[in-house]
Amino acid sequence: MKPLTQIASTLVISLALTVTVTSAFAHGDENHDTLKAAHGGLLGVAGSLSYELVVSKDAKEGQDVPVVVYVTDHAGKAVQTAGATGNATILAGKSKSTLALQPDGDNRMKGVGKYTATPDMKVVVSITLAGKQPEQTRFAPLAAKKDGHSDHTH
Repeated sequence: MKPLTQIASTLVISLALTVTVTSAFAHGDENHDTLKAAHGGLLGVAGSLSYELVVSKDAKEGQDVPVVVYVTDHAGKAVQTAGATGNATILAGKSKSTLALQPDGDNRMKGVGKYTATPDMKVVVSITLAGKQPEQTRFAPLAAKKDGHSDHTH
């Protein structure tokens, strides 16, 4: 009977680990799509953090414009960015810009650089908090939003 008990224990542990891992992966960007961003930006998930990306929607080629990222936990509590480093890589049309992000307030990272705001713009944000591993997420800040009603009529 001992081998049967050992197999049963292994199965229970495996099942518990599977449920835990599945729950962790279930928290994705889809939840953030329905939340209102506190600063008018776009929300994204980066590991155990949430990022709100705020870009200039009317940035023109050749202008220095800001990129701001607010960092919170998944409950919306501000995460301190003192000592953090990061960057935002902006892909718009055929151009690519990488802006260094520096701490700029309690839970804010900010960079300034040249980029052009286009509907196809993509932004990859990577932030390393002091003493932590880098966290990264991607945004399409000017893409048309799907609200379930804008693409058809009733």
